Parts: sequence; structure tokens; C-alpha cells
Amino acid sequence: MNDAGLPSLPCVAHTLQLAVHEGLLAQRSIADAIAVGRKIVGHFKHSALAYSRLEDIQGQLNQPIKRLQQDVQTRWNSTYYMLQSLIEQKRVLGVYVSEHELPDCLTAHQWALMEKTVAILAPFEELTKKVSSYDALASDVIPAVTVLVRLLNRETDEDHGVKTMKATLLAAVKKRFSDVETNPLYFISTILDPRYKDRFFSNNTAPEAKLHLKQELQMMSRAEAEGSRAEAAEPPAKLFLKAQASTSSSLDTVFEEIAKEQPQAAQPLAAGAAIELDTYLGEAPSPREDSPLKYWGVNKIRHDIRES
Repeated sequence: MNDAGLPSLPCVAHTLQLAVHEGLLAQRSIADAIAVGRKIVGHFKHSALAYSRLEDIQGQLNQPIKRLQQDVQTRWNSTYYMLQSLIEQKRVLGVYVSEHELPDCLTAHQWALMEKTVAILAPFEELTKKVSSYDALASDVIPAVTVLVRLLNRETDEDHGVKTMKATLLAAVKKRFSDVETNPLYFISTILDPRYKDRFFSNNTAPEAKLHLKQELQMMSRAEAEGSRAEAAEPPAKLFLKAQASTSSSLDTVFEEIAKEQPQAAQPLAAGAAIELDTYLGEAPSPREDSPLKYWGVNKIRHDIRES
């Protein structure tokens, strides 16, 4: 990208991986529980007889026949899936260990730690899938970081035993994504995404981002001033083409919560493009499941934010 003279962005999924890796290693008790779980899964991976007996017990308990997931330590979400599969088979494993030996066993405290870890990491897993999808957008990054920070800042009754991991995750997310709100590729795309606009910025960066965008629009209008444009009026349109709906999650709740909050106050903007920009930002954000590309396909003439 640099050789081609094109601006580029780092891999967001990889950055999330690094942040989660720091969090999982931060608390010894959680790292130990994961290590024990890894031994248990490895036992069944290396013994066809043991797996056959495990499947027999699943059938006896009327549970789906599922294999335990082995993790790869370089991919945090594989550890998340491993913990999920162990928790799903907790009852089955209890019956198995009453009849057969395992290389190690999880204590009641370790089971509880694993369940809490899975709950904390669920938003990270959802966002990793989102930013790895074919329709991922740069505008998703700032809102994702804002939502993660708010979730990790919240104290709950379930934090006992995982506070160190949660605090380390919060610090890692803030550190590794510290520059996203000052990167024009991120903040311009976020403002121009009708689902987010200026609602998801922190640290009072929204006014600066809007001012930067206004200056960009003014430069564009000056560059086009010598050409003539004939524009046909188009009545206001709403958006109405939706992408595939997603299931509700803790992330969805916080996204909606932030979207409904009042935007940060901005400096008064001049006429022309700035007024149209304010009009656009003054409208309520679109639902998160809507497609921003389809929005602009419908509203590009109504929101022609270049000065005439």
C-alpha cells in the first residue's frame, strides 16, 4: 500500500487478538483454568476410545453429539470456542470423570472462572467476526472501540475473580486503539456512516473531526467551482433496505444506548456544505443493521454536502 502511495489501515482483527491475549495472560487463575481445559481437550483428541465413550454419554443424556474444540494459542477466538465447548459439555464430562481418568480436572472455581471469561470475551468474538466479514467497513472501528470501553468500564456482580483480566483488557484496548479517533480514514468514515455519525466519539474529538470534514468538503467544492453542475431536485428519502438482521447481544444494547445519546456540541459552521452536514448529523442515526452504502445510494442527492 505504501509503495502504491495509498493510505492503509492496520488489521483490526489482529489488534483485537493482541489485546485479548494480554487480558487472558494477566490473571494467573484464568490462565491456569485454560491450561487445564486444554489438557482435557487434548486427552480426547489423542484417544479415539475416550471420544467414543464421551459420545456414548452424550447420547445417554440426550445431548447433541459434539466434539470438544481444540484451541490454537495464536488465535484467541479459538480459545474462546474451546472454553465454550467445555462449558457445553460440563455435565457430560462430570459423568465421564466418574468412570474414567483424565489428565487433570477443573475445580468448581475454575468452571466459574471459565464461564465469566466467556461472558466477557463474547463482545470481542462478535466484533472479530464483524470486522472479518466481507462487508466490513472502516467506519465500524471507532464505534466498536467505544462500545468495548464502555462495557469493560461497567462493574457487575459477576466481576469477582476476573477483575484483573477485565482491567487489563480495558487498558489494552485503550492502548492499542489510542489513535483511531485522530486518523482521518477512521473518523471521516465514521461521521459519514449514517448508523454512527458523531455519536460514538470520545475525549471530545467529535468537534475536531467535524471541522476536519468541513474543510475537506470546502476543498472539494473549490476544486469543482470551475465546472458547472446541473442537479435535479429529489424529495427527502428514508432508508429502507436492510442488511441481514443480527441477533441481540450486549453489544447491540450498548450501540443503541450510545446512538440515542445527545451528540457533542460543535462550533457553529458556515453556510453551504457545513449547513448540509449539520442537517445530516441532526437526523437520528440509522439502525445498526442498515447498510450505509445503500443509504448513500438513496440519499446522495438529498445530502449533496458540497457547496454550490
